[in-house]
This record gives sequence, structure tokens and C-alpha cells, in this order.
Amino acid sequence: MCELLGMSANVPTDICFSFSGLLERGGNTGPHRDGWGITFYEGKGCRTFKDPEPSCSSEIAKLVKAYPIKSVSVISHIRQGNRGRVCLENTHPFTRELWGREITFAHNGQLSNYQDLLTDWYKPVGNTDSELAFCWILDQIREKYPKRPTNMLSVFKYAAKLANRLRDKGVFNMLFTDGVYVLAFCSNNLHWITRRAPFGKATLIDADVVIDFQKETTPNDVVTVIATRPLTNDEAWQKMSPGEAVIFKLGEKVY
Repeated sequence: MCELLGMSANVPTDICFSFSGLLERGGNTGPHRDGWGITFYEGKGCRTFKDPEPSCSSEIAKLVKAYPIKSVSVISHIRQGNRGRVCLENTHPFTRELWGREITFAHNGQLSNYQDLLTDWYKPVGNTDSELAFCWILDQIREKYPKRPTNMLSVFKYAAKLANRLRDKGVFNMLFTDGVYVLAFCSNNLHWITRRAPFGKATLIDADVVIDFQKETTPNDVVTVIATRPLTNDEAWQKMSPGEAVIFKLGEKVY
């Protein structure tokens, strides 16, 4: 299966440390060789880098890792393809516009009997079960909320309910964000950790890298990282339960 990585922070933060660990799982310490992608939010806009090549050897991944883009919301994905061929249009994360905001989505798992997910407004570009599921979620949200509601948290709670419905069709671990809220939905395997003062050191599992967060942060920083599997071996990651949804805003758990 694929692996997910997400971040929610209260100040623009670079994700280079966690991203370095994830990249190694894309063909080196893990079998996820069928492409990778990452989306960073900056204000109302976002920038996405994708490559259907293995992340461990991708020149584009090396560029992103060496260029510390700071963001408050990030979603990343490494792919082990099971639905759809290995190509750029099937590479996560996927992004669509909703109410003038870029919505980004990435999925880990595999669905069956998903052809009945009918969509009107949003259509897949590629041919994965993941992108079709994303389009279906957005269609359902747009049908329930024809106009942007003042309470966006309610939209993300509804997205979590839709993700739980998709879990009936198979494994559906999901990350979903508008650049402000970050929704993590667990079907069978997802973890998260919130780092805040007093900060300490952390060691990556997949690379010989150690970071002292106290030297890289201020006492007011709050940074939450979400991953399919823990990326460090000396921190206390929270393991989510099947069917559990957690929503973060500016690094803090709000639901």
C-alpha cells in the first residue's frame, strides 16, 4: 500500500526532516516505488510537486528536500500502485477548487466495487480509485453545502463521515485539507504526533538523521505531523483507531 504524510502548524514550518524519512520508503527502505507527490499551502495558494519515479532516487524530490518551503499545511504521498497505471496523472496528492479554495487529498488503501461512486461536478483526470473517491467526496460536500458555510469545521466533519462510508468499500486512510484545516481519517493504519515546547531531539527510522527541534523552533511553535507509520523511533506517536477521524487547525487538534 501507499504511505501518507501530513503536517499542520501554527507558524510556517518546513517539513524537510519528516519528508526525508518518507522519501526513503519510496523504493529504499520501503516498496512504494510508483511515484510521490507533495503539496504546500502558502496563503490561499498552494504549490505541488509530483513525480511518477521512485522518491528515493527522484531528482525532483532532491530539489524539494534541499529547498525548505515553509507552510502551515502540507500533504505528501508515496505510491505503491494497485489501481491505475504508474503515470503523472495517477500520482497523489490530488487537488480541486471548492468555493475559491484549493482542496488537497491523498489516500492510502484500495477500494473494491467503487464504480458506483457517481459524480456530477468533479471528474477524475486519471483512473485510480483514489481520485474518483476524492471527486465523489467533493460532489457530496457541494450538494450538501451549495454555498461556502461560515463554519468550515462542519464541512470537515462531514468529509470524515463520507470517508467512513468509503471504508465499507475497502481500506481508506485519508488526508484532506483546504490549507487551514487538516483532516486525518484512519481506516486501518495512521499515526500522529504534536510537537510543542519543551522541544527535544528526534531520530528518523529510515535515515541516519537526528534533529534538535529546540534549535529549530520558538517556544510558541506547535507542529503536528501525521504519517502512515511513525517516522521517528524516539518519540511517542499516537496510533489512530479504525474509523477514527482527527481534525487539526494550526497544529492543534480541534476535533
